[in-house]
Amino acid sequence: MKIATGAWADGSLPSMTAEGMVSQNAWKISVAGLTTMQILLPIREQLIADGYETLFTCQDDACGGFDFRFALNILPPPKMQVNLGNFRYWAGTKIGDDGPEHLALLISQIARTAYVQIDRVSKNGTQPRVSTRGQSAVAPIANAIPTDVIDALNTVGRAVLDDLSFAPGSAELADGRYGTLAALAVFLRVNPNLQVALVGHTDSAGSLEGNIWLSKRRARAVRQRLINVHGVRADQVAAEGMGYLSPVGSNLTEIGRNANRRVEVIVTSTDPN
Repeated sequence: MKIATGAWADGSLPSMTAEGMVSQNAWKISVAGLTTMQILLPIREQLIADGYETLFTCQDDACGGFDFRFALNILPPPKMQVNLGNFRYWAGTKIGDDGPEHLALLISQIARTAYVQIDRVSKNGTQPRVSTRGQSAVAPIANAIPTDVIDALNTVGRAVLDDLSFAPGSAELADGRYGTLAALAVFLRVNPNLQVALVGHTDSAGSLEGNIWLSKRRARAVRQRLINVHGVRADQVAAEGMGYLSPVGSNLTEIGRNANRRVEVIVTSTDPN
């Protein structure tokens, strides 16, 4: 499998030949309002967290355009399509238990649709963790960035981070990769002059004082995860707690109480100055 290590130049493509078990998979995803960089960032973050180091990355004409694309082993349409004016390439490598593993990621956008191809070469003889169903160590590609979170922030300036997990009565955010936090991190990176507030909410069980304390601690835990894991600037994110003062459902039903226990993100400023 050919892995690009440089841009097309002087009639050739700098590359390496990775040997081993090859897996090629592609996804077609809806990406209204997102760029190829916004799609790449959380996937690349998860790959780096999994131990990969960057070999080479490029965009559009800087890669070599037509010549670059046709020098690679790209899956044929309709599985994969490449817009020569709007694509990004990222290649990485890591040392696994049985030797080096190599991975190449190609993302291209056509109108409101993105095509993502991942090529992976491993030496251990087992099935690579990227599967045709998108179940992998780097998370399902189609869920890498929940577009509804970014759409909500762009249109109404607020969104519920609805995939977070806290133990009952606890302010500790459970371990794991949360798609909404990856989406929020991307949103803040591409809008560096923007500030947001994380606001914790609870149901009505217990005292107001205790619930405000719990909701604020949960918001702070989410803020810390964004800073420590996703590299978000601390000055872009505040954390507050409302307790049970702003319900979205009835506290008389379990469904309503579940809806009320949440952390929201609210855009507070587009210019910190």
